[in-house]
Order: sequence, then C-alpha cells, then structure tokens
Amino acid sequence: MILKNRNIILWIVLSLLLILLFIVDIFTGSVKIPLDEVLRIITGQTTDHPEYTAIIYRFRFPKALTALFAGIALSVSGLQMQTVFKNPLAGPYVLGISAGASLGVAVVIMGISSFAAVSQLGVIGNWVIVSAAWIGSGIILFLILMVSVRVKDIMTILILGIMFGSATSAIVNILQYFSNESMLKAFVVWTMGSLGGVSLSQLKVLIPGIILGLTISFFSIKILNAMLVGENYAKSMGLNVGLSRFLIFFSTSLLAGSVTAFCGPIGFVGIAIPHIARMVFKTANHQVLLPGTLILGGIILLFSDIVSQIPGQDSTLPINSITALIGIPIVIWIIVRNKKLSNLG
Repeated sequence: MILKNRNIILWIVLSLLLILLFIVDIFTGSVKIPLDEVLRIITGQTTDHPEYTAIIYRFRFPKALTALFAGIALSVSGLQMQTVFKNPLAGPYVLGISAGASLGVAVVIMGISSFAAVSQLGVIGNWVIVSAAWIGSGIILFLILMVSVRVKDIMTILILGIMFGSATSAIVNILQYFSNESMLKAFVVWTMGSLGGVSLSQLKVLIPGIILGLTISFFSIKILNAMLVGENYAKSMGLNVGLSRFLIFFSTSLLAGSVTAFCGPIGFVGIAIPHIARMVFKTANHQVLLPGTLILGGIILLFSDIVSQIPGQDSTLPINSITALIGIPIVIWIIVRNKKLSNLG
C-alpha cells in the first residue's frame, strides 16, 4: 500500500512537471512573449497582440506537442525493446530501427519523388512518408527477431543491430549518390530536421500513429511482464510468444517510425528514459513502469527542447546534441555498473 501511494504521488508530481515544462516550452523562443499573454492565448482568451497568437499556434504549440509525443514514443519503444531482448542497451536508435525508418524515408524522398513531388501531395504525402518509415523500421525489427531466434547472446544481438543500422545507412548513401541535386537537398534538410520543423498537417499524421502504437503497448503490459520473466514462463501461461512479439514489434515500428519520419533520428532517448523510470519507480512491473516511462519521456524531451533554445538568438541547438548529453552518462553508467546486462530488475 505504501509503495502504491508513493507511485501515485510520483505520477501526480511528474504530471504537474510535464504540464509546467509544456507551458515553459511554449513560452521559450527568439521572440519574447510575456507569460500572461502566453497563458491568455493558451486558455483561449482575447489578446491585443494577434502576432503573438500566430507565433504560438503556428510554431511554438506544434513544436511543444512534437516534443511531448516524440519523447513518449521513443521512450516507450525503448522500454519494449529492452524487455523483449532482455538487453538494457536496446533502443530504436542503437538497434538500427531508426536507421530502417530513415531508409524508408530516403526511398520516398529520393526515389518516389522522381515521379511525383511528395511535398505537393499534402496530407497524403505525409502518410506516404510515415508509412515508408513504418515499413523500414519493421524490416529491421524482423531481421533482428530472426537473428534472436538463433543467437541468444544479448551483446551479439546488439552488435548485429548496429550492423543492420550501418547497412541501411550505406544504402541511403548510395541513394544519395545517384539522386539529383533537388532530391538530395530535400533529404539532407530532412536529416537535419528538428522538433520545430513539424507542421500542423504533419502532426495530424504523427499523433494518430503514436496513439495507435501506445494503445497496443498498454494492451501488451501483461505480455511484457511475462516476457520479462522468460519465454518458457510466458508459454506456460498460455501466451503465444510469436504473436506477442509481432504485436510489440508492430507497436515499436509505429512509435519509432512515426517520430523518425518527421523529426529525423533522435538518439539516446529510447535507451536512457526506461532506466530513469526504473530508478525513479523502483520496479520492473510494466503496469507502473510503462506509464512512468511515458511521462518521463515527455518531460525529458520537453526539457531538451527548452535547453536547445539559445537565449536572444533566432537559431536553436540540435536536439540530438542535448539528448546525447543527457543519455550518454546513463549509458556509461549501465555499462560500468557491476551487474549482468540481462538483469533488468
């Protein structure tokens, strides 16, 4: 009962922190907008400064929403991969899942664009891009799954995941070599994409994809708990391991693929956040861990987006630089601590 009350208090505190950071993220930017004006605009009240309304609703609000959902998606996908592979270093970026999504986007931008400009297709073009990212990440996950059936060593699987990511990056480089100047420029701009580059029309595709992936994740909580104990235990509980893995991999492809499609590859979030959640909530039970990871993922990426804003400047720091500074110390701590890598408890 004490532990349950502690978790409830933690969820309330973290939820309030999440809301606070969301408001601060909207408040932060190159144009100084008074806090009372920000709160007035957010709550739907009238303002004497229509330009403030345009800045907040066209730029800052979509950016904050993107940071929130991207942090949630990447952290939950990382938690699922760490549980399935029993590997504390597993994550969408390290296992090559983000690279697979990047390959899908590269094929669309530098391949299909030869016949029709994706940017001119509006919402349909956004769905084409995100679907390609889902397929690309799904292919890498399928390959890793096939390898994990034969190879049980977690470090070997991790290394092979990195190799798959390198192979997809090599294919992307070949596509870049043979693409024309305009397509190459479009892809390079995408690779430099940040949280602030996602438009409202793209959010209409990004958010539903992430919500669908999260819905599958929450329905898979019992599956994740069973897999944490071991496949033999899961089978003894009557669990169809093959179907369960497919559901979790499908969810991960939706989550990681959606974010990569519109924000570009964002590293270290998927690895670090689940471990922060385990330290904060002191449990491996996914009924507590999954919502905790979800909230912390949103908090960390909102915080990273706020930090990336350079005071008094029109430019921002790359979001990958900030997430790396947060995630790398945690990854180093995971490696050097005196525990078995397979022990996630």
